[in-house]
Amino acid sequence: MLQQTQVATVLSYYNEWLRRWSDFSALARASESSVLHAWQGLGYYARARNLHATARIVVDRYGGHLPRSIARTLALPGIGRYSAHALATFAFDESVPIVESNTSRVLSRLFNFRRPIDCTVGREALWNYAASLLPKRSARDYNSALLDLGALVCLPHQPKCAICPVKKFCRPKNPQTLPIKKIPSPPEDLTDARAFTFRRNRILLEQSCGRWHGMWILPPARARSAITRPIHTSIFPFTNHRITLKVFAQPAPRTRARGQRRWFSIAQLASIPLPSPHRRAVEQLLAKQPQKLGSTLAEA
Repeated sequence: MLQQTQVATVLSYYNEWLRRWSDFSALARASESSVLHAWQGLGYYARARNLHATARIVVDRYGGHLPRSIARTLALPGIGRYSAHALATFAFDESVPIVESNTSRVLSRLFNFRRPIDCTVGREALWNYAASLLPKRSARDYNSALLDLGALVCLPHQPKCAICPVKKFCRPKNPQTLPIKKIPSPPEDLTDARAFTFRRNRILLEQSCGRWHGMWILPPARARSAITRPIHTSIFPFTNHRITLKVFAQPAPRTRARGQRRWFSIAQLASIPLPSPHRRAVEQLLAKQPQKLGSTLAEA
C-alpha cells in the first residue's frame, strides 16, 4: 500500500484490510471484486491484484507462510528488489540492504553521489553504498533508523542538517541539490470519452479489461458523442499520462446488456469496485436534479 502512496492515506486502508483479511489464507479466499473494492481510492490497482495473487501462491506452495528466501520472495507477483529485501530485514532480521526514496536521498548525500539515481548505473551504485554500510547484526534496527533519517531529518528540500546525527560524515556542501534525477518527460495528454446511461434508477457499467482490469467503469461513448456536449469533464493523472475524462449522456441500448456490461441499481454502487475518477463522475451526475438529468438524457 505504501508504494507511491503516503502513510497518512494508507493507515485507514491498512487497518480495514487487516480487519477483513488477517492472514494469507483469508486473503486467498477473497474474491477479486472484494479485494479491488477494498483498495479503491489508493490507485495503482495492479498492487491489489498482485497482493491477492501472492496470497494464493503462498497458501498453495508454502502452507500459508511467507518464504524466507529472497529468491523465492522475488518470484512472487509484484515484489521487486526493495520489497524482497525489506521483508527479509524487517520480518526475519536478515542483514540485507534496502534502497527506496528516503534511503536513496540519504545515501546520495552521504557519498556526494552526482549521477542520476533513476538510471541503472545510479541504482546499482546506491545498492552498493547501502551494502557497504550494513552492520552484520541488528540490520532490522539499522535499516529502520536509515528510513527514519530520510523521512524526518534528511528532507528533500530543507534538510535539517544542524540536528543530523551523521552530519560529520556527510560530504556535499549543498545537500539540497541531491539526489540527481533525470529530467522527466512531460505527461502525454489523452481524452477518454465515456457514456452515462441511466434508466429506472439503474446505471449501465462495463467491467474493464484494460487500465482498471476487473473494476466496473462507464462504457465507451458512441461515436456520435463527438457532436454533443459532455455532461461531465474531469482531469486525472495516470502513470505518465494526463487523462481528460469526458462523459456523455446516452440512451439505453435497444439490446440487453450482455458479457462485460451490466445494469446496477444506485444502491449497488457502494459495494462494487469503481476507480475513483469514474465513481466521482457517477456521484456528481446522480447528485444533479432528476428533472435536469432526465432532460439531458432525453436530448441525447
